[in-house]
This record gives sequence, C-alpha cells and structure tokens, in this order.
Amino acid sequence: MAGDSRVHMDHDMEIGVTPREQVKKLPKHLREAQIPTDRTHLISDPVKKPRQRYVQKDGKCNVHHGNVQETYRYLSDLFTTLVDLRWRLSFFIFTLVYVVNWLFFGVLWWLIALIRGDLLHADEEGWTPCVENLNSFVSAFLFSIETETTIGYGYRVITEKCPEGIILLLVQAILGSIVNAMMVGCMFVKISQPKNRAETLMFSHKAVISVRDSKMCLMFRVGDLRNSHIVEASIRAKLIRSQQTKEGEFIPLNQTDINIGFDTGDDRLFLVSPLIISHEINEKSPFWEMSRAQMEKEEFEIVVILEGMVEATGMTCQARSSYLDSEVLWGYRFTPVLSLEKGFYEVDYNSFHDIYETNTPTYSAKELSARLKESPLLPHLPLLSPDLRQHTDPFSTQTTRDEREKDGEKPAEANNGSANRLEENP
Repeated sequence: MAGDSRVHMDHDMEIGVTPREQVKKLPKHLREAQIPTDRTHLISDPVKKPRQRYVQKDGKCNVHHGNVQETYRYLSDLFTTLVDLRWRLSFFIFTLVYVVNWLFFGVLWWLIALIRGDLLHADEEGWTPCVENLNSFVSAFLFSIETETTIGYGYRVITEKCPEGIILLLVQAILGSIVNAMMVGCMFVKISQPKNRAETLMFSHKAVISVRDSKMCLMFRVGDLRNSHIVEASIRAKLIRSQQTKEGEFIPLNQTDINIGFDTGDDRLFLVSPLIISHEINEKSPFWEMSRAQMEKEEFEIVVILEGMVEATGMTCQARSSYLDSEVLWGYRFTPVLSLEKGFYEVDYNSFHDIYETNTPTYSAKELSARLKESPLLPHLPLLSPDLRQHTDPFSTQTTRDEREKDGEKPAEANNGSANRLEENP
C-alpha cells in the first residue's frame, strides 16, 4: 500500500498536480476552489467579473444621486418636479392639492358664517345670511366644492348683502383656476411624455465587429416597430470606461465619443426599416489598436442614443441602450431582415437579433491597415479591388468587354494585371 501511494504521489508531481495528501491539509474553501483539469491545462485563466452597467438595456441610467444637500433647487422648478414623480405619487399629490384647497376655503366660508351669526340666526324670519342654506361646516365645505368646480346645484347661493363673501368668491375663483391649470397641466404633460414611444424603438442585443470594404467596423442594428416614423432621427454613441491620465489622475467612467457618421451625415437616419449602424475603426477610433485578444481583456461599455421627433405629436423622443464588452462579438455579421414581396418590402423581426459568423482577422485594425498597405491582396479579404468588382457584375460584364474591344484592349491582359505585377515583384 505504501509503495502504491508513493507511486501515485510521484505521478502527480510529474504532471504538476497538487498531491492528494497536501490537498487534504488545505482549508475547506481552498479545496473546493480547485479547478478540475484534464492533466494538460493546469492553470485556468482568471474569470472576468461581470461589469456593472452604466445604462441598462432598456435605457434607464443606473446612477443614483446621494447626499444632495441643496434640495431647495427641486422646489425652484416645481412643475418639472411634479412631472418627474411616479404615477402613484402624482395621483396622491393631485388629490391632496384639491382636497386641501376645498377644505381651506370651506373653513373660510364657515368662519364668515360664524362671525356674522348666520349659524345662530339661520332659521329666523327676515334674516339675510351671507350664503343661504349654509348652517354647518359640512355645508360650508360642500359650498366650497360647488364654487370651485362650478357645479351650481342652486341650493346654496351667496347673497348680495355680504361684501366679504363676494371678495372671498373672487379669490377662490382666481386661485382655483391657477390650481386647475397647474395640476391638469402636470397630468397632461405626464401622460403625453414620449417615453413610451421609445418602447417601440429596438436595438440589437449584440454589437459585432467584422470587415466591411477592407476596413474593420463596429456595428449594431436599430429598428422602429411603428408605422408612424421618427422625424429627424439621429444617433450617437459613447464609449464608457475608466481612464488614467499621464499625470496619474484616475477618471472613472470617462466618456469618449464614437464617430458613427457625424462628419459624413450617416448619423442622420431615415428609420423606415431596420438599419445597421457602422463605426469605422480608424486612427481616431478608441478601438484602433485593439485586437480580439486585447478587447476580451478590456472593460468598457458602449452607450448608444437615438433621438428624433414623434411624427404624431411633434415631441422629442430619446431611446437609449448599451453594450458591455462581453456583448461585442468579434467576427460576426447581422442576418438580413429585409425581403422583397409583391408590391412591398417586408421586415422579418424574428431575425432582428440574429447574427452569423464570418471570416475576420483577429489582429487590430491598425495592423490590418498596415498589411493592406504592404500587400493589398490578403487571403482573408476580397481579392478584387473596387474597380474590378464592377466588372464582376453580371449586368455590366458584356458592356465592359464591348468597350475594351472597341479600344483594342485584350480582356485577358486587363484581368491578369494584378497577377503580372505580383510576378514582377516576388
């Protein structure tokens, strides 16, 4: 038995596995943390911790404001504060404001009746009260409601021999109009907010990186489910990641602009059907020197913002989404969703989030650009230049040959020009 255990221990030491007796002496939490191995891969790569989102997939910003000392600033913009409240708080404040207003003026009407003696002499003949049939606080409260809401049942009415009552009636009518305008305005703005319009604007679940026209591009897809369009739609993107300056300053969640066509006008969208938004990874891109292996180690978040006016209401709408580093896939493209039917184009939203794998170099866009300059013909890229691609069009092949025959050129020499140059420069 001792010989067998020594043989097992020597065998374990040869392959680099911790001996069994040593494992038993380890603490329980360390024994459970042992990673199973197939005796070849001995050290596992560290598991990447999930990153906390800055913006949720539904567009909500994951930021909470704490230790706000100057809370009076919210009261300086009371209307916006009321609009931003949740619905249950809005209904509570809406009801509370009206009830308090009615109670306040009900108390004033009751005090007038009490001071004038209407409550004591209401049943006497020849006595003219300020408000007829007002003989208690409940009746004063009901008269306040009837006055402010202009119900006018005709049972309780103010008389002409009560100047203080006439003044109070004017004050309540003016203040009641102000309260109605403010509360009804808040509810109208809250109901007509275009936040719900953003629910029908879609963003793809994943962003992809692949080669387009011999250039590395970062792409994601956007779409609109409604038939009413977003007018003057524009899109922009931000890269969120922590950064440390050359002076040693640490900047958490630094925002870097990602160019998705601002200089060319491609950021202004005609969003009738789903569109693939493309960011060319060039010298000005933050992903210029990132290879696939480096991007897998990076921690970042891409926030995309789509803005435009709602066609039905003319109000500005904004939809947001984000992509974590784990949601940016290298070497993929989006599946087409647009098809031509009889008399119209059809969009298949079942394939909106679908992607497929494609041949993509694993090195950075910077290295890809350098290799293209050294050798324009790469095995993993299209071998035809843009000029030659036009010649491969089945509708233009015959026309091109006819033009060359008229000029006295030989098509074979033109097509083999690239090969001849490669033979001259081995």
